Amino acid sequence: MTSIQHPVPAAALVEQVRALVESVVMRRLDADTPLIESALVDSVLAVEIALRVETTFGVQVPPTELGEHLASVAALAAYIADNTTHR
Repeated sequence: MTSIQHPVPAAALVEQVRALVESVVMRRLDADTPLIESALVDSVLAVEIALRVETTFGVQVPPTELGEHLASVAALAAYIADNTTHR
């Protein structure tokens, strides 16, 4: 019997991603807080976040993407949603 997986609602996904990122940066974040620009995330932390995203959500995120295109928790959550629904 195959189980049907339902997508995680957007708000719930944002909260899951926020909790993941907060566990790495060790501080509370708003969903739209710029991570790299505000110096909350450096290259080492970007690698850690990318590894945790892959482990938790099964989505590979190149660490460089965190600085270039996925600048916030909300953007990272959208990326995860886009890459989990098309599998």
